[in-house]
Amino acid sequence: MKRSDRIAEPWGERTPYGPGERWPVRVDSFFAEGVGPEDVDRWVPTASLLHSNGDAMDIAVRDGRIVGVRGRGSDRVNHGRLGPKDLYGWQAGASGDRLTTPLIRVEGELVPTDWDTAMDRVVRRTRRLLDEHGPSALGFYTTGQLFLEEYYTLAVIAHAGLGTPHLDGNTRLCTATAAEALKETFGCDGQPGSYTDIDHADVIALFGHNMAETQSVLWTRVLDRLAGPQPPQIVCVDPRPTRVAEVATVHLAPLPGTNVALMNGLLHEIIAQDWIDRTYLDAHTVGFDELRARVADCTPEATERICDVPAADIRRAARVLGRARRLLSTVLQGFYQSHQATAAAVQVNNLHLLRGMLGRPGCGVLQMNGQPTAQNTRECGANGDLPGFRNWANDAQVAELARIWNVEPDRIPHHGPPTHAMQMFRYAEQGSLRLLWISGTNPAVSLPELARVRAILGGEGLFTVVQDIFLTETARLADVVLPAATWGEKTGTFTNADRTVHLSGKAVEPPGDARPDLDIFLDYAARLGLRDRDGGPLVHWHDPESAFRAWQECSRGRPCDYTGMSYALLREHGGIQWPCDARNPRGTERLYADGRFFGSPQECESYGKDLVTGAPLEPVEYQALNPFGKAVIKAAGYLPPHETTSDSHPLWLITGRTLYHFHTRTKTARAPQLQSAAPDMWAELSAADARRHGVEEGDRVEITTARGSVTAAARITGIRPGVVFLPFHYGYWDTPAGDRPDGRPRAANELTLTDWDPASKQPLFKTAAARVRRLAPAKAPAPAPTTTASAPLAAGVPATAGGPTALAGAQLTVTAGGEPR
Repeated sequence: MKRSDRIAEPWGERTPYGPGERWPVRVDSFFAEGVGPEDVDRWVPTASLLHSNGDAMDIAVRDGRIVGVRGRGSDRVNHGRLGPKDLYGWQAGASGDRLTTPLIRVEGELVPTDWDTAMDRVVRRTRRLLDEHGPSALGFYTTGQLFLEEYYTLAVIAHAGLGTPHLDGNTRLCTATAAEALKETFGCDGQPGSYTDIDHADVIALFGHNMAETQSVLWTRVLDRLAGPQPPQIVCVDPRPTRVAEVATVHLAPLPGTNVALMNGLLHEIIAQDWIDRTYLDAHTVGFDELRARVADCTPEATERICDVPAADIRRAARVLGRARRLLSTVLQGFYQSHQATAAAVQVNNLHLLRGMLGRPGCGVLQMNGQPTAQNTRECGANGDLPGFRNWANDAQVAELARIWNVEPDRIPHHGPPTHAMQMFRYAEQGSLRLLWISGTNPAVSLPELARVRAILGGEGLFTVVQDIFLTETARLADVVLPAATWGEKTGTFTNADRTVHLSGKAVEPPGDARPDLDIFLDYAARLGLRDRDGGPLVHWHDPESAFRAWQECSRGRPCDYTGMSYALLREHGGIQWPCDARNPRGTERLYADGRFFGSPQECESYGKDLVTGAPLEPVEYQALNPFGKAVIKAAGYLPPHETTSDSHPLWLITGRTLYHFHTRTKTARAPQLQSAAPDMWAELSAADARRHGVEEGDRVEITTARGSVTAAARITGIRPGVVFLPFHYGYWDTPAGDRPDGRPRAANELTLTDWDPASKQPLFKTAAARVRRLAPAKAPAPAPTTTASAPLAAGVPATAGGPTALAGAQLTVTAGGEPR
């Protein structure tokens, strides 16, 4: 048995393997102090809930409480490995400050109450607003962390029960562009590739994706390929010196906001060198001629002038991509949260269409997710779209959904585009949206321009319901707070970024009067008396398994078909990729293996949008463009960002994540190992920019944009010049202020701007102009991890080691070679 400090060594020990071989098993585990595997009463299967990788694990239960976790060696996703958030994050569930009873606002203060009182207040306000203002007065803003069954129930309540178009998730902030890019190219959401493509690829390209920190176990898989025979080449696009960049064959670090220009430069070179599959293009795509014309002038030299990336590096990267035999590409927030987000992500899809690299081992695209159940929000219609990837502009598909729900089609809002989250908050600001139900997310820290968001949430005209497990910054502003159960305290399914569905079981009881989110939604529907057109209950299921069966019928025949699955099969088999139906009873590893896409006018999820204006295409336009349902190659020209740097604000501000935290730290900061690894805010600067501003490692600095200022300790790193980076995780719930800056603003989103991509409506967190000012000399190095992209340039900064707290109880088992078991 080997012991490992998984804070200091986040990716664990190498188990090398070669192309086409199976990834060896390595089972990771962590237990509470004084507990070992021999002390466990029972094991409950689940998967990770603090990132999108879907790492399969088992929960250790002793005396009715969770005492540890271990990876599941037989599962297709992780072969037993767990990342730091998997190993340690579960401890948050046992925190003493869990919400355990409903709260209502009385004379300006939140006070405890019972469920009947709290729900009666919500239901009475719902009915009054429906009577006085209609469905558009009601809005729901959910998360990427609930279960499929819960999202589907919420979607039925909102769309068919209340008739409101205002339903979205915080997945709008992280993976709305992933969904939109897939719809633009392939006609439908759903990842074409599979994690197993890492086992076969000879080139892996990561576009704005710091996989080492956002999906650490997936990066472990890449590291094991790199350590084995015939390792893949790596292309990295990122302005920061990530661990991905460190091992890259080519690292491109463009100026923020220039991703489309960079992609056009790469595509120009690939077309110019004839590294394209003309047979595939002719048989399976439309739009190539427009792309070729668009990028004709995008030479490496022209691209260098826009992106500040050497032309020689652009040619080198194009050569690696253009000569790959098996190319896997992944995309994440560096593209999704930046200027021209959808246009840039679509160009990655175009790269694979040009090369004919889809549907074969090692040949795929993963437009990645950031949250564990982001895929489910999109499948179930909890992100504004309709359930089952149905097209709101296709009357036949709306009628099919109405038949499944047994309601009239006109009861389902579909006469215009769904309302995205940023527009919902604007409606609330303007006063037309009067009730906002927020479940499992913390917009008072995660949305852009926080001063504006706090004013909206705290406004007298908005009745806010918050359903959560802790008293977050958002919950403190609510009118009603509903205590929810969390992972390990309820049962349900969730789907990761490569379409793998896992069943998560209930291991322990929730604390106090906290309830599963599904039970809360079912209670709301029952109290409202929501009915179908025959007078029966609209929501006719009563528990997770019956909700899953209802979802299966909704998914039947759609691209995300779940009809071949069951709770029993998921318990027996572990993770299964959709579509899973009678033809694919054990799931489907890759989409589009036969060159057939979900792009026909009759079955597509979307007719597409103008990538510049976001205007939806009309059905007749799409019919003319793509009558036979091929993949669509969409070209896009580079446009400058709306906000640009200046003499007064000379730096580009970008925000992002660290390996050790998730979202606004409501869980990870309550896990001592994770919190001690990244305890407070920092700001990353290049050495050149630090010299220019007179800043040294650890100095207290002020970062200012047109929206406000924050203060942080400076970390001097290898980030490209002209850029300042802030982690977005840090809010105020664990400070004396509780829910506001109160003299020490540290939330990165105090600075970000209210702007979004025209096609995906995803907010832009990486294109703000900023300035930096030194406030005070260093008392110590910045509190930033040294094991990740925030590693310091300066010598003498103590390494992030985790210490005895992280090491206590950590156990790592390595099984070299063989099948997962």
